[in-house]
Amino acid sequence: MGRGKRRDIGRTGGKMSVKLISATLNAEDIIAYCARVSSSNQENPNITRLLKYMIREGHWSPFEMANMVIEIETSRAIAQQILRHRSFSFQEFSQRYAEAHENIIYKARRQDKRNRQNSIDDLPDHIREWFEEKQMELWDRSQWLYNMALDFGVAKESARFVLPLSTKTKLYMNGTLRSWIHYIDLRSPEHGTQKEHSDIVAEIKKIFIEQFPTISEALEWNVTA
Repeated sequence: MGRGKRRDIGRTGGKMSVKLISATLNAEDIIAYCARVSSSNQENPNITRLLKYMIREGHWSPFEMANMVIEIETSRAIAQQILRHRSFSFQEFSQRYAEAHENIIYKARRQDKRNRQNSIDDLPDHIREWFEEKQMELWDRSQWLYNMALDFGVAKESARFVLPLSTKTKLYMNGTLRSWIHYIDLRSPEHGTQKEHSDIVAEIKKIFIEQFPTISEALEWNVTA
């Protein structure tokens, strides 16, 4: 399938985004065909009931017969969370090979004292404005140091150590539909995922629904979920 339209996430000043790169052609038909490997009914075009049955009963292995590749633009901080999902294959922008000259400005939230993995969006405007201003100051300073190091002949692999975790990166994330289903479910907001990460997952979920509508219906997924 062709590449999709880039979906921007968040505010200006270095946006996160996701984009479809490729998806297995006729993926749902292929999954159903492979699932019927032991059946004489392998050519049956009615796959909806079969896909729903497999999902309901937890028969996930046939969903490994199709893949999807997504391009993600985010910060190094969020990329670290994504890269932990080891059932996927990744290619990431190399700061050893190319120069890094863009960052992402994030909104401040208050620490949830009852849950160390949660934050609450109720800080006053003046604190949020202060936090964004300081992020920009830090980026300007780190870029000045980074560029000076490059001008002095310091290798990019060494110069990058002065860059903050807000530095923008790009990665390609490839996985089977089984992996994508698990990832989208696991990284939903109700499982304590950081908002900036779950925002990315929400856009990936929309792409998944567009590409695999029958599977999504069986999962009881919809765009607003």
